[in-house]
Amino acid sequence: MKKYFLLPFLATSMLFFAQQKQPKVGLVLSGGGAKGFAHIGVLKEIDKAGLQIDYIGGTSIGAIVGGLYAVGYSGEQIEKIILETDFVALLRDKLPRSTTPFFEKEYGEKALISFPVTKRKIGLPKAVSKGQNMLNMLLELFSETENISDFSTFQIPFFSIATDVETGGQVLLEKGSLPIALRASGSFPTLLNPVQIGDKLLIDGGVANNFPVDVMREKGVDVIIGVDVQGRLYEKEKLTSVVAILNQIVSYKMYNQRELDKNKIEVYIHPDISKYNVVDFDKKIEILKEGDKIAGEYSAILKEIELKQTRKKKRIETDKNIQKVTLSKITINGIKNYSRSYVLGKLNLIQGDRVSRNDITKRIYLLSATKNYEQITYQLKETPAGKTEIIFSLVELSKKPTLEIGVHYDALYESSVLARYMQGGVFTNNDVFSFDAILGDKLRYNLNYFVDNGFYFSYGFRSRYNRFRANTTFNNILPNSPIVNSLNIKYIDFTNQVFVQTTFDRKFALGVGLEHKKLNISTETILENDAPTVLDDNGYLNAFGYLKLDTYDQKYFVKKGYFADLGFKWYLSSSKNNGNFQDFAQAKGTLGFATTFFEKITFQNTNEAGFTLGNPSSNIFDFYLGGYNQNYINTFVSMYGFEFSELGNQSFLKSEFAFRYQFLEKNYFSFIANYARLEDNVLKDANLFKDIKSGYALGYSFDSFVGPLELKFSWSPDTKTSAILFNLGYWF
Repeated sequence: MKKYFLLPFLATSMLFFAQQKQPKVGLVLSGGGAKGFAHIGVLKEIDKAGLQIDYIGGTSIGAIVGGLYAVGYSGEQIEKIILETDFVALLRDKLPRSTTPFFEKEYGEKALISFPVTKRKIGLPKAVSKGQNMLNMLLELFSETENISDFSTFQIPFFSIATDVETGGQVLLEKGSLPIALRASGSFPTLLNPVQIGDKLLIDGGVANNFPVDVMREKGVDVIIGVDVQGRLYEKEKLTSVVAILNQIVSYKMYNQRELDKNKIEVYIHPDISKYNVVDFDKKIEILKEGDKIAGEYSAILKEIELKQTRKKKRIETDKNIQKVTLSKITINGIKNYSRSYVLGKLNLIQGDRVSRNDITKRIYLLSATKNYEQITYQLKETPAGKTEIIFSLVELSKKPTLEIGVHYDALYESSVLARYMQGGVFTNNDVFSFDAILGDKLRYNLNYFVDNGFYFSYGFRSRYNRFRANTTFNNILPNSPIVNSLNIKYIDFTNQVFVQTTFDRKFALGVGLEHKKLNISTETILENDAPTVLDDNGYLNAFGYLKLDTYDQKYFVKKGYFADLGFKWYLSSSKNNGNFQDFAQAKGTLGFATTFFEKITFQNTNEAGFTLGNPSSNIFDFYLGGYNQNYINTFVSMYGFEFSELGNQSFLKSEFAFRYQFLEKNYFSFIANYARLEDNVLKDANLFKDIKSGYALGYSFDSFVGPLELKFSWSPDTKTSAILFNLGYWF
């Protein structure tokens, strides 16, 4: 409803102020998370009216929006920033996968939740996110203020409110670093880590003073315009759940104080956004529209105030700084456990580099991806000689171990729970240790230790215990035994590796090493002297090498990028050769790429090949195709349309073509076609399209919080059979 009843009051007040002095106008913006997007509609209406704001203050999202306006961004510009920002990725501290170290690309992205471990006790994280991505954005947006420590000297004098964690008291922030102050004011409990400023640990200002009208009145303003995006207390009829009652209890003080404050201001604006909550960042367009709607109802009042302003300061519109500068000097403060060369290597910065603010943000991503830093800030400073120095300030994380939990189900390993222990700095500052205990129907483990020397040679140790039972049709393992439709095999693999590796630009990894593999494979389908038939029970020693490339933008539901995994193994000896073992070699490789067009349709092509050189003493080293798992070991390869390991031979070629359509956020339809040829030597025949096996799949996938959920229907014209495939969770 339009507040025309305020016009006589305002007119009388303005007449009085006109006789005395020009009225000083203050703007107060409340906190409210995503609901704070409604503030922008009022700012646009203020711009439209030509109204001069003489002081601005806010809390949480109100502080961030108000800070942008105070330094010179227009309402339209702020709206554009909001629309262009992925707040979910921002608040989760999600980094571009291109910044992820190779170790994380290979062995990470498995867990659902992570817990810190302190003194052998499992704790809870401070929050969902460290807030580094949020800070990066603020550093970019407020670059023009980095050498200004007094907020009262901005185009519009400004203050923000935070809360002292120790006392619960209000902290007024109006000096220092504006990005840090805004990051502190918006540190929503459990969502973003608290921020240390001086001797105080600060969280969201909404806890202490979510609508700082009283602070604004102390600034000596004559007219206060207050925009309140807080909710309301509910009537007893709506208090129907524990969550609703708890929310009501914690809101008593905030909302009761609001009722007192709104009677102390001249213009009170309260958008009707009760149906939205503080984390509805995906509904920003709807909230922006509600802000525009309520602001339009106050256009006459805002214009009335503007008409009484006869002396106005010229407003200088600012924008994001996209200029490049040449770095004449690089200073790094806060170095304790890591060397200057380590930091510069991760930042990929050297003296003389020419960079923009956005370039610096991308370099910070690289350093942040190491997970060794609590907070990374920087300042560009002009030297007396007219050159530019960059000063980084780092806050290192303590080397606390973590316990990560994941869940998964698939047809081969069935139900599994991942308990992953990770710790960095075990023996050196740049090492990482991880142990995956996979509990469930098929007990497994993966152990990895890696010393990351960046661009120099790194080294490590891997250990794996893997076992499963499965029905398979690879009868060629027992050529002299009776023919059966399938064998139920018990497969146990115990593998240990030592290796050295170097990486290039976080895209390529090149490594060599030694591997000892112990295999124990048996079946009870065919018995020998009333005992299970042993297919293989040997230890094998091999030397290996690999070249890997991974530029996929995501591990699951890839939209763009390239992938390669080329490996070679030379088997040197066997523990039980009985004079029959001859050395042999195997090469296996995967090449793939993905591209997305029309924003919703992704095409992904994956090509695989494997070759055996020499004569293995056991057919267990043949390549076996079939099934759909993404975590097969050794010479097992997935292929839609066929049962697990249904196809086998000493060499193979395979191509897979996948089309995936995103019809809703995180929801996908897919069609997959794969083709393969298997021979003792697939290259001996010039006709590579001879005896091609084919399989197809149609499926639905959902990117859930526990990992991919996939339901697929597969069939093959070669076998005339079909199957329903299901898996849930991250693959491990």
